[in-house]
Amino acid sequence: MASLRAHLYDLTIRLAVKARLGGSVDVEAIRRAFDRAAFPSPAGVAFTPGTLGGVPGEWAWAGTGSPDEGEGRSGPGQAPALLYLHGGGFIACSARIYRPITGRFARAGFRVFAPDYRLAPEHPFPAAVEDCTAAWAALAQQGPAVLAGDSAGGTLALATMIEARRLGLPLPRAAALFSPATDLIGRSPSLRTNGRRDAMFRPEALMRLVPPYLAGADPADPRVSPIEADLSGFPPLLVHVGAREILRDDSVRLAEKARAAGVPVDLTVFPVVPHAWQLAESILPEARRSLDGAAIFLRRAVEAAPAGPVAEAVA
Repeated sequence: MASLRAHLYDLTIRLAVKARLGGSVDVEAIRRAFDRAAFPSPAGVAFTPGTLGGVPGEWAWAGTGSPDEGEGRSGPGQAPALLYLHGGGFIACSARIYRPITGRFARAGFRVFAPDYRLAPEHPFPAAVEDCTAAWAALAQQGPAVLAGDSAGGTLALATMIEARRLGLPLPRAAALFSPATDLIGRSPSLRTNGRRDAMFRPEALMRLVPPYLAGADPADPRVSPIEADLSGFPPLLVHVGAREILRDDSVRLAEKARAAGVPVDLTVFPVVPHAWQLAESILPEARRSLDGAAIFLRRAVEAAPAGPVAEAVA
């Protein structure tokens, strides 16, 4: 059962965001809308700028020392590494805006890096995929690590795993995906059936974000629409999505295809909550439940990893 706060938050997002986003693609207006929706950062977490694989971003950690030096590297008794890819429709947001999520993971014991990957339309596909893959390649050299992302960041998390496999890079021990967009062709039924129920997006507005991101690239490319990918051999996946989201069936279809390929999948469909509800971890019990559940899932995957040599970090 959804909390009263979930119902109130859903209404707030509907009034404050959906009307403001409208049906057109005004990149600057969308960026301003998301910037104004910033939530407080969790207490007790340090955020510092950094680079990983040549990609700028931000470290979040709750321990002592520096997160990108020896003390933070993966190993017995040390903080496991997590690459978090933020959402924003491929055109907006930043690591700073996502501090409520990266900070929550840091408080759960992770050493988190959130890259400020290049955004469209200034840098269309495959720029973001290249940046996320470069950051992952550097983090994976440090030892067993995990991956997470929401919305467009969830898409990029899947694309990063697709690219990592193609390039012969280590795959994450597990991945947590919050409302990923897995079909940019637009074939999921909820894109139509949840058009009015979704508190944040109108279907036509969401689909209008695709051309600026692709700039003529094929929407059936698996790095664009991961539902097209061969998912066999992927690590365990945790997938959380809202029942009212127009992206609901992107998650459900991904879970079904992954399970059919033999991938362990933990899928939860949350009632009432709007898209990207995890950002409201300071006020929503459902956000804390989602993030804490994901942290437990990811930590178990890292702890189950066999011991091995730890490579030097690549900054």
